[in-house]
Amino acid sequence: MTQLSKTPLYDLHRELGGKMVPFAGYEMPVQFPLGVKKEHEHTRQACGLFDVSHMGQVLIHGPSPAAALETLVSADIVGLPAGMQRYALFTAEEGGILDDLMVVNAGEHLYLVVNAACKEQDISHLRTGLGSDYRVEVVDRGLLALQGPAAVSVMQRLCPAACELVFMQHARHEIGGIAVWISRSGYTGEDGFEISVPAEQAEALAHLLLAEEQVEAIGLGARDSLRLEAGLCLYGHDIDTTTTPVEAGLIWAIGKPRRRGGERAAGFPGADLILHQVEAKDHTRKRVGLLGEGRAPVREGAELFSADDVKIGVVTSGGFGPSVGRPVAMGYVAIDQAEAGTQVFAEVRGKRLPMTVSKMPFVTPGYYRG
Repeated sequence: MTQLSKTPLYDLHRELGGKMVPFAGYEMPVQFPLGVKKEHEHTRQACGLFDVSHMGQVLIHGPSPAAALETLVSADIVGLPAGMQRYALFTAEEGGILDDLMVVNAGEHLYLVVNAACKEQDISHLRTGLGSDYRVEVVDRGLLALQGPAAVSVMQRLCPAACELVFMQHARHEIGGIAVWISRSGYTGEDGFEISVPAEQAEALAHLLLAEEQVEAIGLGARDSLRLEAGLCLYGHDIDTTTTPVEAGLIWAIGKPRRRGGERAAGFPGADLILHQVEAKDHTRKRVGLLGEGRAPVREGAELFSADDVKIGVVTSGGFGPSVGRPVAMGYVAIDQAEAGTQVFAEVRGKRLPMTVSKMPFVTPGYYRG
């Protein structure tokens, strides 16, 4: 059995009563004594602290790293201003998605955050794809996410300068004398901050944040229900190598300069197929939101059927949405069933449960755009 890795906050999670589970090769807290539902609600109402140190943090050094990275991703990286962050996709030659990631223009280098489950393959992909002119540096740092409407008031007390950031902006500051890299972003649909910190100082920073009355430790369970309500994809579930950015409803992650007629059109793996789908709109399925009736959640893997009993797709993420007060899910359906308001049926334990195709997110985002 493979030995699980531990984040710099492992001991703190145990001290706080976290229920530890294997996740992406790490021992991670799925919940704390507060429980998943209350953790979810606390994050929506006040402020939650998440350990996301299992994610991969990578620096790319070399000549014109933005132009180099554009050979591997569909996003506009060359046009990303210094101090800003952008969502990007590693694409495959067949048009599928190898991983999704965040890219920061940190001035002389790029700073990337990649998914934990894809970390090793992403680093190998970068080193092979970028070549010997570029140094791909994996940094040993913790990563904490402070999320919720009270995050800004907490940060106002601990690091007022960070409150001047707007959504997807990144800066270098200090919190309690600890040097941090901080961005105004997150994975919950709420306002908040993601804070990269040297691994040996991660626990001290977590204690500082948890000492704030509005902050509670939050586990993976609530992180999943929060991101689902926010309509955000989880790699390996809602997107993978079998889904294209267009099918996944992520056309916005294909920068305009990278599209046909753009100043740096194509140039990324799978561009011919992906850009054809953008223009021709001839893809046969689409990722959609789904709202259930009653209380019974519809989970990943449930098959979806049309009103006339034709199989039309599958649920890729699902559960009960505490903030929505009803079951929520996302999945892929045939394009002719993808219009909002369409009724479909999910098969759960031999029963067909009605669901309505819905636009996402299911909750109003709280991002601070200034």
